[in-house]
Amino acid sequence: MSLDEVVIATGTDADRPGIVALLQTTGLPLEGFEHARETVVARQAGRVVGSAALELYADGALLRSVAVDERLRRSGVGGRLVEAALARAREVRVPAVYLLTVTWEPYYAKFGFVRIERGAVPDSVKASVEFTSACPASALVMRRDLGAA
Repeated sequence: MSLDEVVIATGTDADRPGIVALLQTTGLPLEGFEHARETVVARQAGRVVGSAALELYADGALLRSVAVDERLRRSGVGGRLVEAALARAREVRVPAVYLLTVTWEPYYAKFGFVRIERGAVPDSVKASVEFTSACPASALVMRRDLGAA
């Protein structure tokens, strides 16, 4: 199938099993995923082939669960998902989006994320499962300012 047949859309409850299967396949944590209120998915032939989720907090959003089916990696689908998640974060007017990563710092830097210290993360975001237990303490923290208030 061609990349043109990959559709990026808002995730629904019906997409959850496909997202969970994708996260399991890619080795991303499921712990805390139930807090992701905003999910963007990539669908191909009706099947979930990518995801990006946002956990929304008073002081920002946490980008998590960015995953792409191995057959579509390096096709641009991941970038489309990240951009769609950032667009949604702008729509709900969060001031910044945060993420944790072990190995993907250069990738997220392409989207304007910069490395920050954990102490610079708002307490509401730091209280997330992702920060408290799902990701290793050695994970890097990155932020993308959106300029919203």
